[in-house]
Amino acid sequence: MKPVDPRLLRRARAARVFLVGSVLIGIATGLLIILQAVLLAKGIAGVVLHGADISRVAWQLAAVLVARAALQWLQEVVAQRSAAAVKSTLRRQVLEHSLKLGPAWLSGERSSALTTLLTKGLDDLDPYFARYLPQLVLAATVPAGVVAWMATGDLIAATTVLVTLPLIPVFMALVGWATQAHSRRRQHALAVLAHHFADVVAGLPTLKLFGRAKAQAAAVRRVTDQHRVASMASLRLAFLSSFVLELLASISVALVAVGVGLRLVEGKLGLETALLVLILAPEAYLPLRQVGANFHASADGVAASEEVFRVLETPLPERGERTDVPDLRVISLHLHDVTVRYPERDEPVLRGFDLDLWPGEVVALAGPSGAGKSTVIATILGFVVPEGGVVVAGGSAADEFAPERWREQFAWVPQRPGLRLGSIADNVRLGRPDASDYDVLRALAAAGAPELDPAKAVGEGGQLLSGGQRRRVALARALITDAPVLLLDEPTAGLDASSEAAVVANLRATGRTVLLVAHRPALLAAADRVVEVGRVESLVTA
Repeated sequence: MKPVDPRLLRRARAARVFLVGSVLIGIATGLLIILQAVLLAKGIAGVVLHGADISRVAWQLAAVLVARAALQWLQEVVAQRSAAAVKSTLRRQVLEHSLKLGPAWLSGERSSALTTLLTKGLDDLDPYFARYLPQLVLAATVPAGVVAWMATGDLIAATTVLVTLPLIPVFMALVGWATQAHSRRRQHALAVLAHHFADVVAGLPTLKLFGRAKAQAAAVRRVTDQHRVASMASLRLAFLSSFVLELLASISVALVAVGVGLRLVEGKLGLETALLVLILAPEAYLPLRQVGANFHASADGVAASEEVFRVLETPLPERGERTDVPDLRVISLHLHDVTVRYPERDEPVLRGFDLDLWPGEVVALAGPSGAGKSTVIATILGFVVPEGGVVVAGGSAADEFAPERWREQFAWVPQRPGLRLGSIADNVRLGRPDASDYDVLRALAAAGAPELDPAKAVGEGGQLLSGGQRRRVALARALITDAPVLLLDEPTAGLDASSEAAVVANLRATGRTVLLVAHRPALLAAADRVVEVGRVESLVTA
């Protein structure tokens, strides 16, 4: 693991500012450490050898201690604020990049793992900024200054420190290699736990219905134990590595102390110089020991940041920039020889699929589950990039246009409509924020839900509504838009026959182009054409 990841500095300005501030604070801290040692040695030697009055030295020493405390406080404040700014920046960048990658990429990611990464995972960056990086800066500045000052008084002691000091980074590197693997295992265990727990909670009603809740509780307990074992392994390694570093530093300081003591007894070294060397020697090793001790506290945060960079470095799909999107109210839409393949499937979902969609036409896509009907809609919207073939409108390929402008031509109701926390009216107005209350009521009526109160709360993910009500709210959200093309995936699922007939009639009354995925006979019979996905020919029913 790199001490400072260059990607972190490139992507978060706060990290660069923090690093510069830490260097300045580290230099000032090193100077104060040397000044403190000089004052202590001078004061003690003066009392022992001459019985001098050390009140002035004591006041100077107190001022140095206050200054060191102030620097420590400043370092903590800067670290906490920088950590908060960096986490906020990375979270925003990941969310923005995920939206640009689109639903096709998100469908291959575990939503619970991504949520855990952006919450608890990035929170582990706090110790990285608050403890590890400041100690890393001190380790790069303090030992050099201390050894240089020691060399002015006792070259032998300075040489001893200079020879033994590199042993600590060597052992730290060995420990770091082991720690990196443990941290990644712990991060993986946390992601698995989050994903498993989220799945169990989402499926709890079904599990209770079939009497499988207790079995899943045991599964959650097993996954939790795996996370506990991974965490305890990281802690055990942290304690053992701290012990090794402390032992190594203690032996090194002891070597310096023995040499200084022997030269002091022989009269080759003055008392003040000997005291100065003995006071400074531990200070040379302390920053490196603290780096090793805090390395483990930061490893989880760095592992999380690596996962963040994996997301941020995922290349974006190629997108067009044209804004002159043809008006699909008067322009037809065509899919020519479209082939779509998903990485997890051996065979293409669509192979050589053709579709002509004329203005004002109602076309139904039919076929067995998994034949690729929803994929046709995703391809038109640009959520899926076809392996072969092209989507054409007005003589131009759809991928030539800016995705935001291209999608303004469509209103989409997916298989599982998403509703946000708020009222029914809030969710309908997602299609057109400036819609009036009257427009909302009209859209609900057109969607076959005139009985729904627009002020009614929908709950988290629409939990306070039935499946049919959720689908009708989503349909109303599509109908309230000005989009010339409606892409509807099973729009009448969960509706009774009379409501379904009313919805079909209202869809025709809009005069818009409608492409719908259908299994129900009423929808198939109401379409101008039925296109069997998976077959070359189209079946004309009207």
